[in-house]
Amino acid sequence: MFIALGLLLSIGAFAVCASPTTESTSPKTCTKTLNPPRSAGKLSHVGVNIAGFDFGCGVDGTCTTAGAWPPLLEFYGHDGLGQMQHFAKNDGFNTFRLPVGWQFLTNDVLGGTLNSTNFAKYDALVQACLSTGATCIIDIHNYARFNGLIIGQGGPSNSQFAHLWGSIASHYRREPKVVFGVMNEPHDVPDINLWAQTVQEVVLAIRLAGATHQMILLPGNNWTSAATFVSSGSAEALHKVRNLDGSKTNLIFDVHKYLDVDNSGTHSDCVTNNIAEAWAPLAQWLRCNGRQAFNTETGGGNTDSCVTFLCQQIAFQAQNSDVFVGYVGWSAGNFDTTYVLSEVPTQNGTTWSDTLLMKSCLAPVSGSQKGSTS
Repeated sequence: MFIALGLLLSIGAFAVCASPTTESTSPKTCTKTLNPPRSAGKLSHVGVNIAGFDFGCGVDGTCTTAGAWPPLLEFYGHDGLGQMQHFAKNDGFNTFRLPVGWQFLTNDVLGGTLNSTNFAKYDALVQACLSTGATCIIDIHNYARFNGLIIGQGGPSNSQFAHLWGSIASHYRREPKVVFGVMNEPHDVPDINLWAQTVQEVVLAIRLAGATHQMILLPGNNWTSAATFVSSGSAEALHKVRNLDGSKTNLIFDVHKYLDVDNSGTHSDCVTNNIAEAWAPLAQWLRCNGRQAFNTETGGGNTDSCVTFLCQQIAFQAQNSDVFVGYVGWSAGNFDTTYVLSEVPTQNGTTWSDTLLMKSCLAPVSGSQKGSTS
């Protein structure tokens, strides 16, 4: 997609020239094990998903606008602001991911024009997040689709999706703590290279909108699984994505990994810490190629097995913090406390109480980052 002497890139009515670069677009293979530097040991971003605006979204990208439930008291949802304030003040979290359906933002209109009423509701959650001092991840929760059709591969055009992101980025271009999560869990995407072209157009739209320095999260195929990020071809394809100036600064790979028997995040018990099959090989590839990844969804049930394995996973990620930005637990927000992966704290007056997994592993104050990996 890139030419050594520069490249003409176009999105809608815009045309820009990428700066020349001598950096290879092909990833390297390092046969010698690369160890983390001595400076590794603490993750820079540790957070919780605050779900609600994504309610009504299916894995086929069909999101029912009426199903979206803002996790804010003013919209008759749970106290998302209170949760985030508690997580930040008492647990040491500094990041919140705010999933939302594409359809909600545009009021079911395919394209990138934001519906002012709906976007104002979503922005209220973003502003609540920013008020805590945390980093806030905007996550489009559509699985690379819009109403069953894959973006750029038979469904919405790349320009339509890029227009959506350009509109969002224009609104938050002056917010350094806003992170742009391009898409939640693409899956069964026929052509990963075409998907990388879609992501490339989004990156350029975000940068052209004036959000020139914020982090952008690049998702791969197969539910953006950390275990298959390299083998699926996602790493190689997305390694080619660049900023307007030809750099890869703040272009971070977005990966997910659960710990249950089928990696679905639907079981209360955990069976693995994912280190051997996912995190160790991914860390090697990232270090070899000078890249970083952000684990924006992980979690488990409030069970002893999940306490054991998730604490080990977090410890490994912290030991490799040069390549792993951090993790975001799934999920709090509008979920009921009986939800199998609930991280929703309970409130009694002005006191909040955390779930077992939250206080044992997920919360930075638990000390899990300095724990054992076995």
